[in-house]
Amino acid sequence: MNKSSFEQTGGTYRMVGDYRFPNITLPAEANKPLGVWGLKRKDYLMHHKQVQFNIMLMSGTLWAHLAEVDEQAADMFSRLVEQIKVNEVVTEKLKAENQMEWVARMNNIEAMAREIVNHELIYTI
Repeated sequence: MNKSSFEQTGGTYRMVGDYRFPNITLPAEANKPLGVWGLKRKDYLMHHKQVQFNIMLMSGTLWAHLAEVDEQAADMFSRLVEQIKVNEVVTEKLKAENQMEWVARMNNIEAMAREIVNHELIYTI
């Protein structure tokens, strides 16, 4: 019997009943726990960039990419929050004097930082 191109390149099959299934395994990846940014990136790739998601999954680079994006986004978010706090003059003094104003302004600052991170890192190619 002639060998298939899969067998010619070193591939093997296993018999399950009357069917031959190729012995294919994905490359091992370190499944490091992902934070909120990595999970958002994964969701974006799964739903809007399926081809890129599948290529990265099959090549074994998906989890490394997601972990890198997660780390970069977390760093960017914290830096942006601190920079905007300085620009908007949101201080501990304001927190002590008017807690509700401080909370409202911090929520606004964090929302701005989230939008920037989403636009720059999460929802990009």
